[in-house]
Amino acid sequence: MSGYVPHTPDDIREMLEAVGVASIEDLFSVIPPALRPRSFNLPEGKTEFEVTEYLARLARKNATHLVNFVGGGFYDHFIPAAVDAIASRAEWVTSYTPYQPECSQGWLQALYEYQTFICELTGMDVANASLYDGGTALYEASLMAIRATGRNRIVMDSGVNLIYRTMLRTYTSNLSIEFVEVPVEGMRTSRDGFFSKIDDRTAAVILQNPNFFGTVDDHTDIVEEAHRRGALAIQSVYPVALGMVKSPGEMGADIATGEGQSLGIPLSFGGPYLGFMACRQELVRQMPGRIAGATVDREGRRGFVLTLQTREQHIRREKATSNICSNESLCALRAAVFCALMGARGFAELAQVNYHKAEFAKRVLTSIAGVSLACDAPTFNEFAVRLPRNADEVVYRMFDRTFACGFPLGRFYRGMDNFLLVAVTEKRTREEILTMASALEAVL
Repeated sequence: MSGYVPHTPDDIREMLEAVGVASIEDLFSVIPPALRPRSFNLPEGKTEFEVTEYLARLARKNATHLVNFVGGGFYDHFIPAAVDAIASRAEWVTSYTPYQPECSQGWLQALYEYQTFICELTGMDVANASLYDGGTALYEASLMAIRATGRNRIVMDSGVNLIYRTMLRTYTSNLSIEFVEVPVEGMRTSRDGFFSKIDDRTAAVILQNPNFFGTVDDHTDIVEEAHRRGALAIQSVYPVALGMVKSPGEMGADIATGEGQSLGIPLSFGGPYLGFMACRQELVRQMPGRIAGATVDREGRRGFVLTLQTREQHIRREKATSNICSNESLCALRAAVFCALMGARGFAELAQVNYHKAEFAKRVLTSIAGVSLACDAPTFNEFAVRLPRNADEVVYRMFDRTFACGFPLGRFYRGMDNFLLVAVTEKRTREEILTMASALEAVL
């Protein structure tokens, strides 16, 4: 270690005298002995080959061989090779973070096109240049509603992803915001529950479509009731599903958010992912982050600028709409490339393939003795089934048969220990679905 320490013994002695301690050990005396390093006698360095082999052995312990039927907000979609090829080009490398005023025209145009795709998908008027992830986007939407209405009460469906609901409560724990959760009925949004909870103190309702159980719903009636009481409607959506289901804009929602991982971003232990947000034009001044806009210069040439920047780095702190909303520019770029490759027709076809493969999986799985659908509500590419035994145990036994067969709902919801959430994307083949069903039947 000594070769990496630039300080001489005299330097160290002078520094210790300046802070008033006799030794380095005294400097760290406030740390309990059990928490101190056992030794700084590090082993000799290894060669590059040895390190590479060691890391490869560790990597092989990851279950990358499993056929993935797990969803719960993050999905195993196919990513065209062009996404990696374009997003990894050196032209995207900049000495500045890609939201500074010095941002290049190429980056600004990419963000502008990303925003356009998000608006097209959600049916909303304006989108920002992205947020950290789907949960952060939902939190930011909640604060938007509170600022816009001057109220501090949020009515939220319990069918919203528990990760998001936990993030909302964590971020707002010291902000005097009241969250009221409406329990689902039969894994669907409860109309009676929402209509009884929305009042004149409500800033917004929060809905998710499809919800965590995979159920697809038309929330137009709840949105209308929220508007009647002066509240805003926020809907978190799965972008691939928007290729065939009613968009937030078509339901009259005021703010749409979601996780953009399924738009050309690989599954990666929680990130980096992509939060997207879009809203009605009237709310644009409340939107966090930044918006890239198109303009013309004095000679009439088209150009791109950062039209709106409401982060605390850019304006007075008390005027900032957020202090955590740095956008995921590289992930937004990947999403823009993915959407451009898909196009409107391709996106619709992608949604149809996901839907029909999931419907096939439903029929196959429910043909197994003791397995039944958890509810009869319409779904997109994810659905819940009831098993004759504990779903957690089944999931672990299915690992040995090379399948990640789904998400055990008992981890997030009480009384659902025997329920399994199964997701089917375009990557899952007929053979994989049939083989998974056979393995599940054997395990049960």
